[in-house]
Amino acid sequence: MRSVRLTLCAGAVAAAAFTPVAHAADAGPAGVLVTPAGPAFGSDIRLRAMGCAGRTGTAVSDAFVSDARLTGGGGGGLVGETRVRTALRPGSYPVEVSCDGRADRVKGTVTVAAPAAAPSVTAPASPVAPVHAGGGATAHFGSVDAREAGPGTRQAVTGLVLAAVAAVAVALRSARRGQESRD
Repeated sequence: MRSVRLTLCAGAVAAAAFTPVAHAADAGPAGVLVTPAGPAFGSDIRLRAMGCAGRTGTAVSDAFVSDARLTGGGGGGLVGETRVRTALRPGSYPVEVSCDGRADRVKGTVTVAAPAAAPSVTAPASPVAPVHAGGGATAHFGSVDAREAGPGTRQAVTGLVLAAVAAVAVALRSARRGQESRD
């Protein structure tokens, strides 16, 4: 059990270490980092703006559904999330971050990947109307009117007789138990 846990943890660390991050074309000390690299249409992305002196900012791009509000500050830069538009062509789109509403701006790009070709899957044909299959001897009941096929007087009387027999059997059994306990 312990080796399985160790293997899973090691795999998670390796996956995190090798996860690609797209950097802005001019991402030196100042720039915009986009995670994941090459996002697909409609996917959520995480932005990190390096080089802003303030504690808040706004990232603007034609590739985004809405402007991304960035927060943070300090050595880690400003961080925020947004979503990529679904109606885009694959390619690079400029990203501009305004820091605390000041004139200083950080620039970068986000590269939207072309959607992967999904395998062509066709749904199997399914019937539109009921299929006349199976049922054996019960197939003729489907064509009978429900009022004719329901329980009639004969079934009601049979049910009442069976219920009466069961009640008598329970009464006799409890009477015998009462006599045995007195003996």
